[in-house]
Amino acid sequence: MNTIAVAPKPIELSEKDIITGLQNTVSASRLSLFLQCRLKFYFRYVLKLKKPKTASLHLGNSVHAALKAWSKARWLGKPLSLKELHDEYSKAWADTSEGLVKWEAGEEEEEKTTGWRLCDTYIRQSGPFATIKPDAVEVSVEADLSEHGLPRLIGILDLVQEGRIIDFKTSSSTPNATTVEHLHELQVSSYAVLYRHNTGKKETGIELHHLVKNKSPKLCITSMPPMTEHQQHRLFHLMDTYYEELGHAEFYPSPSFGCMGCEFFAECRRWQ
Repeated sequence: MNTIAVAPKPIELSEKDIITGLQNTVSASRLSLFLQCRLKFYFRYVLKLKKPKTASLHLGNSVHAALKAWSKARWLGKPLSLKELHDEYSKAWADTSEGLVKWEAGEEEEEKTTGWRLCDTYIRQSGPFATIKPDAVEVSVEADLSEHGLPRLIGILDLVQEGRIIDFKTSSSTPNATTVEHLHELQVSSYAVLYRHNTGKKETGIELHHLVKNKSPKLCITSMPPMTEHQQHRLFHLMDTYYEELGHAEFYPSPSFGCMGCEFFAECRRWQ
C-alpha cells in the first residue's frame, strides 16, 4: 500500500516569541518605524498584516533594482548600455513578488514612464562617478553588538565606492541638505556601524543620492562626513531604548499628519 507523505505544518509562533525575535535583531528601518509609531510597528512586524504596495513604493523599488543592476555591471567590468538598463527596469517593474499594486485608471503607464526617466537621469548626470569600480553592491551585512548589550544590527548597503557609503532614494521634491541629514541620521549611522564592523575601516563619507520626480527629473547628492562618535552614541542609545521598550509590548498610536498616508489607517481607527 502506497503512503502519501504529509508535510508538517509550520510552527506558529506566539506573539511573545515574535517580539523576542524582534528584540534580538534590528534594522534601521525597523528601529525608525518603532520610534515613529509603535502601533504601526505592531501591525507590520508583529501581526505581519499584508497591504497592497503603493504606486510610489513600486516606482522606488523598480528604480532601485535598475540602479542595482547598473552598479553590479560596473563592478563586474561589463557596463550596461542604455537599452540593457531599460530592460532591467522593465523586468523589475513587472515583478510582483513583493505584492500587487492597486492602480488607478491610467496611472501605471504614467508612473512607469516617470521611473524610467529617473533611471535615465541618474546615468546621464552621474558623470565621472560612473567610471569608478564599486567596492560593493547591494551587500547584506550584520554586526554583533552584544559587547555593548545591544541587539544584532542588520542591513543592506546599496553601494560602496572608494570607501563611501551610497544610498539611493526617490523623492517628489528637492531635498534640503540639513533636513535630509537629520531625518536620515539613524539610517546612515547604522550603515556606518555595519561598514566598520565588517571591514575594520572607517568609511570615507556617506552620500544620499536623491532622484527627484520633477517635470525635469534631477539628481541631488547630499554628502556627509564619516559618522562621529556622538552619532554612534545616539544610535546605540536608541537601539537600547528599542530593546527595552519592545519588551514591554505596549503598542499605541502616535497621531500625526503622516497618518493620512498610512496603510494601516483603518486598523488604527479600530484600535482599542
